[in-house]
Amino acid sequence: MTTPTPTPILAAGCVLWRPAISGHGIEIALVHRPKWDDWSHPKGKRKRGETAEACALREVLEETGRRCELGPRLPTAHYWVDGRPKQVEYWSARALDGGFVPTKEIDALVWLPPPSARHRLTQPRDRDLLDAALTTPHL
Repeated sequence: MTTPTPTPILAAGCVLWRPAISGHGIEIALVHRPKWDDWSHPKGKRKRGETAEACALREVLEETGRRCELGPRLPTAHYWVDGRPKQVEYWSARALDGGFVPTKEIDALVWLPPPSARHRLTQPRDRDLLDAALTTPHL
């Protein structure tokens, strides 16, 4: 008899970008999570009945203080956390208005040019996601 696979943790997030302050190219938003001491794209767990799109918009706002406009869908990340599968749906998103306020969950936000953001990201899957975002035609 096989053990059933646990129900996946559903989450969503964005590769958040804005036009560079210099006027040349774009900058990518990365958030720092002190609990894990890592740098990642804004993301989080979906609430019961919440769509992936609504979750992505909410998580970006909660973690970066910025509203955003969803762009193209990006590859979905699949990995395991504490013995459970996790599925994170992602979009490329342009940052709109708002401002960052540090919290217990997210204590820092940086805006970096893509090569610097790629270097700063902790997880290889987040670097792959950034690479995918950079190949979308809207940037």
